[in-house]
Amino acid sequence: MTFSVVARDPATGDLGVAVASCILAVGRAVPRARPGVGVVAVQARSPRGLGGVLLAGLAEGTPPADLVRRAAHAAGDDDRQLAVLSAAGEVAADTGPGTFPVSGHLVGDGACVQGNMLASSEVLPAMLDALGRAAGDLPDRLLAALSAGQDAGGDLRGRQSAALLVVGGRPETEEDDGVRVDLRVDDSGDPVAQLRMLRNLQRAYDDRDYDTLAVFAPEGARDLYAALAASRRGDRAAARGALEAMRERPGWSQWLAAMAGDGRLAAVTRLLD
Repeated sequence: MTFSVVARDPATGDLGVAVASCILAVGRAVPRARPGVGVVAVQARSPRGLGGVLLAGLAEGTPPADLVRRAAHAAGDDDRQLAVLSAAGEVAADTGPGTFPVSGHLVGDGACVQGNMLASSEVLPAMLDALGRAAGDLPDRLLAALSAGQDAGGDLRGRQSAALLVVGGRPETEEDDGVRVDLRVDDSGDPVAQLRMLRNLQRAYDDRDYDTLAVFAPEGARDLYAALAASRRGDRAAARGALEAMRERPGWSQWLAAMAGDGRLAAVTRLLD
């Protein structure tokens, strides 16, 4: 009823999992991750708490193959599907014999794709091939795999939700929680496409792409990003117009005054002096 991919970036050590399904809020059920430890996907009829147990086992140093073997052969459970990837890139997966067909998994180098109740047997090979061919960083490659799976038919029942979770290869610290990407689409007619849009929006925030944010950020903040974009271009008139539009809104003048020390807004106000 779900298809997913887990992978490690050998260059950065980042670990990620992406998933799509025709259930509500699949991001709540399938993907789990812990920085510096690993990522897991627990799907089909795997119990919700299994993801935490698998991550705890990884943290204790148990190899993924041993964890998967134990979980897959629990008494009376033949309809589980799971994949486990360690911070070192070791990966193991299992598809129970009672899992709804078309189902299965394919293990690659530091990666694995898995799915059940798929529209065709082409879904998983398409995902693994796309993961290997895709350019960009790990979140982009995971999304490429997810998109390829959807294009090959995806979940037999249709589309509803998707999620993308990427963490660092080192344990979290007080300064860095280790979470690189954590995006979810809980209910959508095209959740994979919507997830890609969210990824692009997050990239714009991370890269301070003010021109993009001036168009796609929430409406109330667009004038702010328009002012920042104009400031970066040295466009005094456009920056003034965007800033004046912000000042006309109730409460925004006080907020702008409070943000006077922010380096980005200082660049705007210098243009207006």
